Amino acid sequence: MNMENVFAALSIMWKGMGGIFVTILIIMISVWIMGKIGSKK
Repeated sequence: MNMENVFAALSIMWKGMGGIFVTILIIMISVWIMGKIGSKK
């Protein structure tokens, strides 16, 4: 097993997981802001 390929795969995996985490945070913040705007009526 080539360790260079393993490290490359881990790097890609962590970037993907980080992107998913950031996306979920952005969606949560957007929903929270829309809830604050909508509750002022």
